[in-house]
Amino acid sequence: MTAPDLAAPDLTAPDLTAPDLEVVGRSPTRPDLAAKLTGAAEYGADLHVPGALQVKLLRSPVAHARITALDTAAARAVPGVAAVVTSADLTGFDATWGHYVRDRPILARDVVRFAGEIVAAVAAETEAAAAAGVRAIEAAYEPLPALVDVRDAVAPGAARVHETPARPGFSCPPGAVFDDDNAFFHYRIDLERAPGADPPDAVVIEKEYAFPAVYQYAMEPHAVVASADAESIDVWSSCQHPFLVREELAEVFGLPPERVRIRVPFLGGGFGSKSYAKMEPVAVAVARVAGRPVRLVNSVEDAMVTTRRHGMRCRMRTVADRDGRLLSRSADVWMDTGAYADNGPTVTMVAGMAATGPYRWDRVRVDAACVYTHLPPAGSYRGFGAAHLQWVGESQVDEVAAALGVDRLELRRRNLLRRGETVIPGCRPLDADLAADLDAVADRLGWGADLPAWRGRGVSVGVSPGGVSARSRARVELRPDGGATVLVGSQELGQGARTVHAQIAAEVLGLPLDRVDVPATDTSTTPYDRSTGASRSTTVAGLAVQRAAEKLRERIVAAAATQWDVPASELALRAGRVVRGDRSWDLADLDPGGLAGEGSAEELGGGAGPALFWEVCVAGAEVAVDPDTGRIEIRDAVTVADVGRAVNPALVERQDEGCALQAVGNALFEEMRFGADGVLRNPGLLDYRVPAIADMPQSMTCVIVENGDGPGPFGAKGCGEGVFGGLTAALVTAVADAGVSVPELPMSPDRVWRWIHAS
Repeated sequence: MTAPDLAAPDLTAPDLTAPDLEVVGRSPTRPDLAAKLTGAAEYGADLHVPGALQVKLLRSPVAHARITALDTAAARAVPGVAAVVTSADLTGFDATWGHYVRDRPILARDVVRFAGEIVAAVAAETEAAAAAGVRAIEAAYEPLPALVDVRDAVAPGAARVHETPARPGFSCPPGAVFDDDNAFFHYRIDLERAPGADPPDAVVIEKEYAFPAVYQYAMEPHAVVASADAESIDVWSSCQHPFLVREELAEVFGLPPERVRIRVPFLGGGFGSKSYAKMEPVAVAVARVAGRPVRLVNSVEDAMVTTRRHGMRCRMRTVADRDGRLLSRSADVWMDTGAYADNGPTVTMVAGMAATGPYRWDRVRVDAACVYTHLPPAGSYRGFGAAHLQWVGESQVDEVAAALGVDRLELRRRNLLRRGETVIPGCRPLDADLAADLDAVADRLGWGADLPAWRGRGVSVGVSPGGVSARSRARVELRPDGGATVLVGSQELGQGARTVHAQIAAEVLGLPLDRVDVPATDTSTTPYDRSTGASRSTTVAGLAVQRAAEKLRERIVAAAATQWDVPASELALRAGRVVRGDRSWDLADLDPGGLAGEGSAEELGGGAGPALFWEVCVAGAEVAVDPDTGRIEIRDAVTVADVGRAVNPALVERQDEGCALQAVGNALFEEMRFGADGVLRNPGLLDYRVPAIADMPQSMTCVIVENGDGPGPFGAKGCGEGVFGGLTAALVTAVADAGVSVPELPMSPDRVWRWIHAS
């Protein structure tokens, strides 16, 4: 996929006029806090449907093999086992799925393509019986060569992971092109603002880099409860994108979408691991065969081979002239999407966009490839793309500065794009003041002050496309008690989406927050929302809520004017009352008559490309490196939340802090380690380390920037993911400033020690 040509940039300055706000801009107690603190909140694994069978899965122990035998007779004889399902039982429909590329069988057919692929499912009256059934299945495999390194997968003459060409899934963008190769999808940028060649005396930095597979650890693994027959499907799922899951299941099982119902309980974190369909296709397939509801709950070990962050290899070249002007950048990027595409093409596109950096280049060439291997599938993970590439590009900017003897901050100031300039051809112009964001970080870091040996400071700046899709609708209803119910399809992952949407509706309707309810998503009653991801819940779904609340406000005022015989132009809504001068009426006294308002965010589309707004990825860090052990200590971390308008400042800060800790894990120690045979060597939390309190920076600062320049409600734009690119890169540049060049992540003590002592 090649980026299209750019239309003229929009240089319009933002409207910074701040309305008088009563609820927005404050940090009230979250409405869901009591339920979560008391244990009353129900998560997917808490759901127990009467008569539901428990499901356990037989997974492949090898990365690539031909299935030579699969005998289920003994499993079917285990007491309590109700059904044993293999691919042979999935007849009468195309039992493959995949939203971007339809390439994944529900249950492996003839061949397994990664260690952990689902081969069979057992449904039983108890979990113990299901597990015993799985153990009783007799399976045999004929091993085949496995491609476990993305470099081998793209080597000339490499064997194919898939023998047949990729075919589009139900949400594949029109015009997407797939190559008949392991590198089946490419995103390319070929930009030439100033024709010519780089001068012979230019500074040239050219190196190769690596980023490992990482697990999106969420406290709650995947959980699905499914009922299904030939006519309908009813699913409870811990998913981030219920409407897309509905479309996936409808497509696979040949039903109209309205015959598929998805309900979402509380989610115990997601970070992209619950984006799109994951365990739902197999749960529904088993329920159809068994003829009873089923309950399927992943363990952490299961979840780690269900989805992960893409591993990456990159070769990048950055060129600058002797006056400190960045001239050109080229990058070849290979994203390891594993055995099945999942969201790999989108991740690859965003990674390719991140490779450019937010600078005023004369020439840019990027070729980012999405590559099949025989590893578990990779999908979305918070901040994807920017997390993969920003540290690479910012490392090279620092090296250019060192070669020229120029301050690293000053070099960035000279070359950063300004508001209204082009970031990526065909996309929305830049809608942020990156130089001011960078200066805010530098000020708080004490930039320029001397540091002792083995200490370093780093900064980084980037942007990432936010919003993805403007397809969000909302409905706000007036209740008989004078409160309001907000129906919106964003998922509460712990980030506070329900709180923010309640605040937006309360602000528009003049209601106290405790009189606004935001129930969980049910696709049979909730208006369509494309997804919860890409930092879009406040900006996109929130705009739909604002528009719906505004429509409801108009109707309330009109109804009140009629009921109480007063001019509508003289009425306002405040504190749950209709107000006219010194008189007021409680909304509970208004005959609701089914009063409701509906709103949409579709106005945000209009050819803006994949970015409805640019999420700012700016951060700084100070570190200390122990040359004897290679251990890195983070003395200071500064992040920028350039959010346009902070609907809830406390939630903005918590989002940045949580993302910062995840970035610390990715930067310093998290890594899925696969053997040469493609088998994961560190499954589970005993062997895979996630950040703990001891890993926190000594000091953390979140700088909230409110310029009112977002397209969302009250000028808001999304946050919560940009820190991944920003802080990861700032940690790398800080370690380099301390004297250790970083070609690979994570910067684990053993690697850092080797880099120090290699010279």
